[in-house]
Amino acid sequence: MKLATLRTHDPDGQLLIVSRDLTRCISAHDIAPTMQAALDRWDRVLPALEARSAALHADASAGSSFRPEAMAAPLPRAWQWLDGSAFPSHGALMQQAYDLPLIETDRPLMYQGMSHRFLSATEDVPFPSEADGIDFEGELGIVTGEVPMGTAAADTLGLIRLAVQINDWSLRVIAPIEMKTGFGWVQAKPACSMAPVAVTLDELGGAWRDGRIECTLEVRLHDAVFGAVPTTDMAFGFHDLVAHAARTRILCAGTIIGSGTVSSPDHRRTGSCCIAERRAIETIGSGKASTSFLRSGDTVAMVARIEGNAALPFGTIEQRVVQSRL
Repeated sequence: MKLATLRTHDPDGQLLIVSRDLTRCISAHDIAPTMQAALDRWDRVLPALEARSAALHADASAGSSFRPEAMAAPLPRAWQWLDGSAFPSHGALMQQAYDLPLIETDRPLMYQGMSHRFLSATEDVPFPSEADGIDFEGELGIVTGEVPMGTAAADTLGLIRLAVQINDWSLRVIAPIEMKTGFGWVQAKPACSMAPVAVTLDELGGAWRDGRIECTLEVRLHDAVFGAVPTTDMAFGFHDLVAHAARTRILCAGTIIGSGTVSSPDHRRTGSCCIAERRAIETIGSGKASTSFLRSGDTVAMVARIEGNAALPFGTIEQRVVQSRL
């Protein structure tokens, strides 16, 4: 089942069910008014949502046209956003390029980011200054139901409700300044963007395996392919990330957990899902980074592709960087 949120005057929008080919949608407002409301009562509303999804697919004339530009993020605001760093090749490149100390831990890396707003897949993204080192980070994510404190990784699999696609915008000049304080990121991590559609795990078919989403994340900068990176090198599955986050806290329904930047050891063939990684590769190769960070007017697009499935699971993120109005 594919779900989306129609942008309305309400900050949480209105819940929609979307056809598998992303051409049609139908309101689910009478079942659950918003995505968060559905997540809060998941077991009770799921049968009705699935029945309406089946009806939408059974009748080609049902519903209305699905317009990504009319959508908010699937969860326009969330109680909690936790981002991991589950692709070791990304961290290894950054450490090698910038002589950073090795992070000696066998635990997943994770930080808690801004969750009170997620940008839609098509809206312009405002930044105060190009000098801050504007970067994109293509990643995947999941949305949980309520997870009890101390839940084991294997037991969290049944508590993952949805999968999503995320662009975790980052300000690379500010990040190392904040990292040196020993506290978390604030200014370096503005609002993330989310692809227009969230999907239940069964919608992924065989691409959902061992707590991971097996696909290729394609990133385009100015319509040119920047990276087409397979997700097969994820060291920790999403079930591991959920268990890590829930070790000392209850995760509320609607908690979003990200994979971190999708990355591959075969980066020379696949490209990258963020500028910082490409700059690290350039620095290792020639001693100097040549790829610039983003400027106002630049456009970035991201789409996940599952092998053997022409339908896009999450739709497309396609946005333009703009100067903010202070």
